[in-house]
Amino acid sequence: MAKAKQADQKKKSDIGKLIIAALVIGLGFFIAWKTGVVSKLKDVQAMQAFLKSFGVWGYLVFILVFIASCVFMLPGSMLTIVAGIAFGPIIGGVVSLIGATLGATAAFLVAKYVARGMIESKIGQNEMFKKIDDGVEKNGTSFLILTRLVPVFPFSFQNYAYGLTKIKLGTYFIVSLICMAPGAFIYAYMAGEIVTNGFSTGLLVKFAAAGVILFLISLIPKYIAKKKGINMEELK
Repeated sequence: MAKAKQADQKKKSDIGKLIIAALVIGLGFFIAWKTGVVSKLKDVQAMQAFLKSFGVWGYLVFILVFIASCVFMLPGSMLTIVAGIAFGPIIGGVVSLIGATLGATAAFLVAKYVARGMIESKIGQNEMFKKIDDGVEKNGTSFLILTRLVPVFPFSFQNYAYGLTKIKLGTYFIVSLICMAPGAFIYAYMAGEIVTNGFSTGLLVKFAAAGVILFLISLIPKYIAKKKGINMEELK
């Protein structure tokens, strides 16, 4: 009887937290819609002009847009390219990495504390979640590193799924930051270089160097999988 009462109270608490979170997110989405951010996400040139119109505040606006895209499970890869075009190769990579990391962390926190019960009921029986939960149970942080470096599972799904596992917030934040850094900088840098200097022999050399870097990074998860005895094929 007591357990049933506690479960009922927890459910009501989850619903209350979800309502508050939904109101905050809804307000943010409404503001984004009224200011034209939503429509501009589909147009790189319009997004570039929009961000530059904010001056120095454009960095914060971009990061907030990236966070929103993670929370709403929208594709965020295009935003990294937009950052490289709008802010330049280096700064674009920095703001992309900050936005992606904070966005992934925001989704993680929603799953862990704000709407855990509801999200658990939605994906708790999902086959992908079971693989992630089992992987964390057996291999801990190593599994998080592996799935961050290799897109075995969709990025947006991972953010919420890991919020339901035993992974700690600090570990999740640091691993996500480090593992997403190469991709964020490479894509933003290349986009910025193309816009700034156009196509050239030097750009092709840089593309080749980026390919080598990504190849070397791809060896890390293979090493982890071999050391931990993880069958990558079973995760797909």
